[in-house]
Amino acid sequence: MTNVLIIYTGGTIGMVTDPKTGVLVPFDFDQITDNVPELKRLDYNFKVYSFDPLIDSSNMSPEIYMALVSLIQKNYEKYDGFVILHGSDTMSFTASALSFMIENLDKPIILTGSQLPVNGIRTDAKENLITALEIAAAKKKGKAVVPEVCIYFDYQLFRGNRSFKYNSDKFEAFRSPNFPVLAEAGVYLQFNKNDILKPGNVPVKFHKKLDSEIGVLKLYPGISPHIVKAALFSDCKAIIMETFGSGNTSTAKWFLDLIRIAISEGKLILNISQCKVGSVELGRYETSRQLKEMGVVSGYDMTFEAAVTKLMFLFGNIKNKKKIAELLETNLRGEMTLG
Repeated sequence: MTNVLIIYTGGTIGMVTDPKTGVLVPFDFDQITDNVPELKRLDYNFKVYSFDPLIDSSNMSPEIYMALVSLIQKNYEKYDGFVILHGSDTMSFTASALSFMIENLDKPIILTGSQLPVNGIRTDAKENLITALEIAAAKKKGKAVVPEVCIYFDYQLFRGNRSFKYNSDKFEAFRSPNFPVLAEAGVYLQFNKNDILKPGNVPVKFHKKLDSEIGVLKLYPGISPHIVKAALFSDCKAIIMETFGSGNTSTAKWFLDLIRIAISEGKLILNISQCKVGSVELGRYETSRQLKEMGVVSGYDMTFEAAVTKLMFLFGNIKNKKKIAELLETNLRGEMTLG
């Protein structure tokens, strides 16, 4: 029998509506089959592990990412796949972090959740949970069909570190505009086999160190020098600079001088685009040529979520900044498309 571990961290999917008060309250997830009786018809075994206390996704942190990795490592040989139930708001951050922290992954880790509680009449929780379990259990010739950290939501399977939440009102909560979906659930589960990562013949490796001293500088027309200074010279090791279009910024002398000084003082600056579709192309326009020359690092088409967690991972495990800069521009887990 195929064995799947369900890890319930919190979120709407594990809530039910109290009939007396109308307030959402968590239920004992060990009794999940009472709310989703369809699970009894699946032809594999699953076990539930619930975090105590449960965690709202807004309270996710590097410490919780580490706890998840430790839990998966402890149970890695016992189970064929893992389903993590998680609040949707920061799900893409968690999926991205896990993708970097678990190297040479050869089993599915599928994150899912819901927009409505599991006992709601129109809930999306049941379908998301059932199909996530099916994907986590899917094998071909004894090997996992999707050996990746993924997000399953609203009939689509996304590579975790390529996704972001874009809608809080619809069941279609996630998108991955720079990379194809890995599977679609219609009458049949259709896997996009050509785009699914292939594991190598090397043992899985678990990393449990993260460094969250990351700053963010989001540009806008009219941004003032003191705002840029506050971001660049804050007490952090790296700055994610969200730029315009394909990586463009102001060419004002004061702005470029501040960037140059920050880099000379040891700050690593990673350039990602504010656009959800497309990639940073440093040097394509005059407005980004000087950034490239002074040592700003290109994030290509990485999502903000992937950029944050990749920096946390690299700074947590590597001391040499030159090596970190090199790896930032290297596709480690399918998180970027190199130009």
